[in-house]
Amino acid sequence: MTGKVALEGLEFHAYHGVYPHERSSGNKFEVDVMVETEFQDSAFHDDLTGTINYEELYAIVKEEMAKPSKLLETVGHAIAKKTLVSFREAKAVEIRISKFNPPIGGVCRKATVMVNQTR
Repeated sequence: MTGKVALEGLEFHAYHGVYPHERSSGNKFEVDVMVETEFQDSAFHDDLTGTINYEELYAIVKEEMAKPSKLLETVGHAIAKKTLVSFREAKAVEIRISKFNPPIGGVCRKATVMVNQTR
């Protein structure tokens, strides 16, 4: 049976951005990750091995968010790629990364990049 496992509203203080001040002082980011998967029968018998372990999924996101990058696209791609490598039952991954108060010269609550990757 197919389904999805998602983590929504993950918050990080990270150092992503093109400008030097973004990479030195950092900013608040929000990450949503959704994994399309094939649930194994064991998942329906209360066995964690039959599904995506979202504690491990969080660890992937946290590790990649800790690596400073200029572009959110780079971070999203790294999270998606590592998720597909780490969970062989994952069929597709959608990553949404938002940067709060981006430096665009005007009022903007957050800028968001979405990355989708399939096996």
